[in-house]
Amino acid sequence: MSALRPMTHVAADLGLAPDDLLPFGHDKAKVPLEVRERPRHSDRPAKLVLVSAITPTPAGEGKTTTSIGLGQALRRLGQRVCLALREPSLGPVFGVKGGGTGGGRSLLEPMADINLHFTGDLHAISSAHNLLSAMADNHLFFGKEPRLHANRVKWPRVMDMNDRALRRMVVGLDGNGLPRQEGFDITAASELMAILALSEDRADLRARMDRIIVGYDTEGEPVRAAELEATGAMSVLLRDAILPNLVQSTEGCPALVHCGPFANIAHGCNSVVATKAALHLADWVVTEAGFGFDLGAEKFFDIKCRKAGLSPDAVVVVATVRALKMHGGVEVKDLGSPDPGAVAEGMANLARHLESAEAFGYKAVVSINRFAQDTDEELQVIRDWCDAQGYRVGLATHFAHGGAGAEEVARLVMEAAEEGPERFTPAYEDADPPVVKIRKVAQKVYGARDVVLTKDARRGLARAKRLGLTHLPVCMAKTQNSLSDDGSKRGRPTGFDITVRDVQINAGAGFLVVLTGDMMRMPGLPRVPAAVGIDLVDGEIRGLT
Repeated sequence: MSALRPMTHVAADLGLAPDDLLPFGHDKAKVPLEVRERPRHSDRPAKLVLVSAITPTPAGEGKTTTSIGLGQALRRLGQRVCLALREPSLGPVFGVKGGGTGGGRSLLEPMADINLHFTGDLHAISSAHNLLSAMADNHLFFGKEPRLHANRVKWPRVMDMNDRALRRMVVGLDGNGLPRQEGFDITAASELMAILALSEDRADLRARMDRIIVGYDTEGEPVRAAELEATGAMSVLLRDAILPNLVQSTEGCPALVHCGPFANIAHGCNSVVATKAALHLADWVVTEAGFGFDLGAEKFFDIKCRKAGLSPDAVVVVATVRALKMHGGVEVKDLGSPDPGAVAEGMANLARHLESAEAFGYKAVVSINRFAQDTDEELQVIRDWCDAQGYRVGLATHFAHGGAGAEEVARLVMEAAEEGPERFTPAYEDADPPVVKIRKVAQKVYGARDVVLTKDARRGLARAKRLGLTHLPVCMAKTQNSLSDDGSKRGRPTGFDITVRDVQINAGAGFLVVLTGDMMRMPGLPRVPAAVGIDLVDGEIRGLT
């Protein structure tokens, strides 16, 4: 692996001077928000490329690795490129998936720092979130006005770790508080994470935090964070966390890595400030949306693009032989065995996601992320199907070969971006009632028959209507393991309904969280967590991937 470039050289690729950087050591830095106020280096607007994927295996299909490899390939082709990616959460790092910095020759550096504490953004978000929790409990203890009802507090606590034991608990048992049910979400699912990711600047961040509904009073009226006088101190804790983080890939491609909401329980996109800074500083920006197209990409279009005025020029859907075999009926433990027939059966899952992309106006490029055990016959099944359906398809070996291994896909992306979308079309309109928005996403993107609302879900929708918040977009919380809300249904399920068990109001983030199936906002660790294989040996981190 080649030595990292000095950060001043990486910054210079984006027209940034050394004084523009707030250094964090020698290999990472924060970038001020003001860089977007300077004249752009080119009269031509930058091209934005969204990378999504098919429904993944438990280990993921390499969207981040593909995004990095694609950025490196565009750079090799002479383009001015900046990646705009999410920050990893410690939960997956020590859980099932491992780190979130790519892999092989398409990796973000410094890998260990980014996967662990990085520049402290997630810790700052956790601290600011929990400060509001503490102030809400303090408000209750002293009986301050407005009278927050102890059993109607809706603001949980958070931590950046998978810990199923914290999902539900009783607090205030020592006599110094009001006993009540409480719980923890993982930080990536925090409304504050979503707020930071969607804010345009510090003023917008403060205004969004002011609107947070902490809970309800004895009359059922909302009590907001501004009324608890908490948002000034929260702003102080987030002073630097709102600044995007500049790092580089293994080949020195600049990357703005910022915010890390999960797409199965949040909106799953890199921050607005990072994406817009990248678009201002570069000519090509590659960003990703978490999990499959049904989760991250849908929310990228219906939440992030809608609120931030963005629209990508091209969409990439990552597919792997192993995931297609899984959707073709092969057990996860057997995915290493060749099976072209199962690949052909699993193509229905890819087809569903490509049809969804077309519903938004995009003819996606299919990027086949090749693994060492893939056979030529299996790969040809994917190529033949894509050719027959009229989709651009490229083979990518960026894990093994870096940018050189993604040049075929990069050229196809450049062609697609020049053509642009037919017409960017969100899944629903702002004026649609929330239940219509939910139904349109379920039917257009998941392929569902209809939606079923529980009593709690109807109550949540009624509350949103009473508060005048029906114009907000919906943020679907759904399993990443299936197009349906049942994680055991692989491939392209049909004839299913989406069960909505609750609807929560995230007034600060500006969306309604729609909880489906048995989706939880605090994951648990697997039987053998990744943490078991991670250690510090002679001062060096081992086992972190």
